[in-house]
Amino acid sequence: QAQLVESGGGLVQSGGSLRLSCAASESISSIDVMGWYRHPGKQSELVVSITSGGSTTYTRSVKGRFTISRDNAKNTVYLQMNSLKPEDTAVYYCNAKKSGCRGYDSWGQGTQVTVSS
Repeated sequence: QAQLVESGGGLVQSGGSLRLSCAASESISSIDVMGWYRHPGKQSELVVSITSGGSTTYTRSVKGRFTISRDNAKNTVYLQMNSLKPEDTAVYYCNAKKSGCRGYDSWGQGTQVTVSS
């Protein structure tokens, strides 16, 4: 089962940028879907996902501002966050899903993103 470690969160002003990293313990090319979720409150929402084939899906509120990317050599997925808004403030979690009889659903520990007005 993949282990995930997130980093890159912090405190920024509105309009600023952050780059989140998610390092996996196995080849990300073997993982069916990876994504970033956030918890602004009690409710969790999917920010963006990327398949092993490279297809991406963004939630409407971040489309055009956030970009997901991969570095297969480093087994790492990144989330570039630009034009940050106070409403982006949340704990961000990396997720990895693999289907099949040897499948799994793994989560990182989360990284805090705080955007001041």
